[in-house]
This record gives sequence, C-alpha cells and structure tokens, in this order.
Amino acid sequence: PRVGKVSRLTKETSVDVHINLDGTGICSCNTGVPFLDHMLDQLASHGLLDVKVMATGDIHIDDHHTNEDVGLAVGTALLQALGNRKGIFRFGDFSAPLDEALVHVVLDLSGRPYLGYDVNIPTQRVGTYDTQLVEHFFQSVVNTSGMTLHIRQLAGKNSHHIIEATFKAFARALRQAIEYDIRRKGTVPSSKGVLSRA
Repeated sequence: PRVGKVSRLTKETSVDVHINLDGTGICSCNTGVPFLDHMLDQLASHGLLDVKVMATGDIHIDDHHTNEDVGLAVGTALLQALGNRKGIFRFGDFSAPLDEALVHVVLDLSGRPYLGYDVNIPTQRVGTYDTQLVEHFFQSVVNTSGMTLHIRQLAGKNSHHIIEATFKAFARALRQAIEYDIRRKGTVPSSKGVLSRA
C-alpha cells in the first residue's frame, strides 16, 4: 500500500499523520479543531483515503498553528505515499456542489508547489473556525506535497457549504490523480521521465 507517516513536533504543536492512498475512506482525526476534523473526514470519505490525524496545539491562542501544521504534515504524508508517482494519472479535475455552493478544483501532482485560490467566504467564522484558515491549510498542503492546485468558487452564499464543497472537490480531484492509469503501464506520467519535489 502507498502509505505516508509523519510526526511533526514544534513548540506550538504536536502532529501525527498517517495516510493510506489505497484506503476505503476511513477517518480517525482529532486535531482539537472540530471543523477541521469535519473537513478531514470529507477528504478521507470522498478521496477514498484512510486518514489518521492526531494533533495537540496552542488552540488557547487560536487555531492558526494547529491548522497550518496539520496541513504541512498532510502534505508531507502525501509526498511520502506518492513515492516516484509511477503509473498514476497525475492530474485531477472535479466540481463539487453542496446546495447553492459550487467549487471547482484542478490539481497536478507535478512536484511543483503552487496554489491558485479564488474563494469568497462571506463570514469570518464557521462556528469557532476562522475561515481565513482554509486558504492557509491548502497552501501548507501544497508547499510540502509539491502539488499544483487551483481552487475556484463558482457559486455559493453559505460559508459552511462553500468550505465543505471545496474539500469534497479537492478530495475527488486528488482521488482521480492518484489512481493508476493501466495504459501508463507503470511509467512516470511526464515527458521528462521524472516527477519529483526537487
């Protein structure tokens, strides 16, 4: 199985992440940030990944450091699990609706980190979660995984719906990209013959 395991320890957080790309959608996540746990569950369920995230952090200050470090660790675990990326489709493209919200995600497991983010979340918070942290989470994932990721909101008025549609679209696009292309016959999907973070 394609598995990534990461432990990240700083003065601000302690994060352990385990991701199986060939899973069945099982999520066991406790970050101390309930809305982030809910979104990680979307990632697992719709990406058909097995995701385990355990984190403790300085949430008495705010959720920023925990959100960031979980994103960094998730990206690093994806990088590990992808390995040499032989035989995968590499690209993913999915639009996910959630009631009035519609979000389009396109990604490339290129080894080159880039985030294009065009999402307008109308409220500052969903529950206690600062909605600015959504972009920060994906930037952290992109930085460590070496992923090119474009997120575009096409419609939406409800903040919860917009964010959840974003994570669902990301999960389904990622699922497309990591699956095996039988016509590729185990070769690297690049004219250069290599896909790497470096």
